[in-house]
Amino acid sequence: MSFDERGGAPVRRPSSEGRRAASLFQFGSSYGFSAAGTALPESSHGRFRGRIVVLGLLVPALILTLWFIASELSEIPDYLLPSPSQVVLAGVELAQSGLLATYVLISMQRVFLGFAIGAAVGLALGALVGLSRTASQILSPTLGAIRAVPSLAWVPLLTIYLGIYETPKITLIAIGAAFPVFTTVASALRHVDPHLVEAGRAFGLGRLSLLTTVQLPAVVPSVVSGLRLALAQSWLFLVAAELIASSMGLGFLLVDSQNNGRMDRIYLAIILLAVLGKTTDALIGVGERALLKRWG
Repeated sequence: MSFDERGGAPVRRPSSEGRRAASLFQFGSSYGFSAAGTALPESSHGRFRGRIVVLGLLVPALILTLWFIASELSEIPDYLLPSPSQVVLAGVELAQSGLLATYVLISMQRVFLGFAIGAAVGLALGALVGLSRTASQILSPTLGAIRAVPSLAWVPLLTIYLGIYETPKITLIAIGAAFPVFTTVASALRHVDPHLVEAGRAFGLGRLSLLTTVQLPAVVPSVVSGLRLALAQSWLFLVAAELIASSMGLGFLLVDSQNNGRMDRIYLAIILLAVLGKTTDALIGVGERALLKRWG
């Protein structure tokens, strides 16, 4: 659904007499490059995951309880602290009008598109800077300066150059998503064990094959960490992006609710951003397990 405000297999060592064939990843494991770490016994997986869920719900339950007590049993006025039931009713009201689903979907579309573009750019730049000392000396100072520019500083420039519709919003989110991936990938590639790289060259791998077959698999945990940071950054930049002449989205809901004094809708927008951010982060966690199973 689209919205617009205008309407490789492991490489084997060549066999030789008297030597057992071994894969490159088996060689790498001798240097501690098992990204997955020590596997848990299969029987304990269910108990471990259940414990994680229970412990993860403790703090939200405590916050909800304190919120309910403070809003219902204290003298704090509703215009400063709405009750949980008032926030739920605000969500029901928006859902019945058809606005809630529209706001959520348009924000998710912007985040996903910006995140995908930014992560791809960050991965490419991180690989270039991490593997080439010359590229690092040329690009690192400029990229470091651009990274230091606050998100809101880009808003007037993008509005002038790209207009007021979807393009500047997605571009701003992409800018926010690119730098966490760039930083983590570049740093991780610089610290790949040189013995593993030399082993890849001994197997006859070229520069591109060495990157895709040896170096990137060796830094999978760092890449995933960068992607998680980039996704969180995308949700942060979303609010700034939806300040650009926006009439839909959760960022717009925040600003519009502030202007109208709807504290219940402000709480609703913040809770939705938190839930969506955590949900999308969990999806990357699923991808992380698949990557670690493949290259761990």
